[in-house]
Amino acid sequence: MLKFYDCSTAPSPRRARIFLAEKGIEHENIQIDLMTGEQLGDAFKAINPRCAVPTLVTETGDVISENVAIASYLEDIFPEPPLLGRSPLERAQILEWNWRIEFEGLSAIAEILRNTSKHMKNRAMTGPRNVAQLPELAKRGRLRLGYFFEDLNSQLERGRFVVGDQYSFADISALVAVDFSAWVKARPDEKFTALHDWHGRVSERPSSSA
Repeated sequence: MLKFYDCSTAPSPRRARIFLAEKGIEHENIQIDLMTGEQLGDAFKAINPRCAVPTLVTETGDVISENVAIASYLEDIFPEPPLLGRSPLERAQILEWNWRIEFEGLSAIAEILRNTSKHMKNRAMTGPRNVAQLPELAKRGRLRLGYFFEDLNSQLERGRFVVGDQYSFADISALVAVDFSAWVKARPDEKFTALHDWHGRVSERPSSSA
């Protein structure tokens, strides 16, 4: 059985958790307590030297530890329902938007949180090494996040979901990004009606509470 190393309170593994739920994939869920630094301990470091979740261990013992890589692997093994598109073009569009969501949205939020939270002093970057906080980056992060919400709203004005009319991995990543923004006391402007309508719909999916 697949082993999924998770942290129920963290946004990054939530993306993989929703993906698994949408696919209905049976797996063993193993919680890693990020608040106590369990991810930095020798036991977990032996599984994933990057000391980060999500981490998926396949039935053959191979380790996959990034959301896009996990999604790609699971999509090939469990193709239904398709979450990475039904054609090469759809797959490319979904992966393009997923990258934008990661770089323009999720990383902007992380930039704010990791450079301001007192609980993340010297933990400004994920991984086994300590990195000092740079509070100036939080200001840039808020600016980036505002632009991200604006661009995501414009994209959602074109279709029911992030890429056309089919729920996909891009919607999973975007949902997590919008919800994660609450951690830094940010939210999309009310004028972004397409974004708010979409968020309401995808939040009603059973997988959103996985």
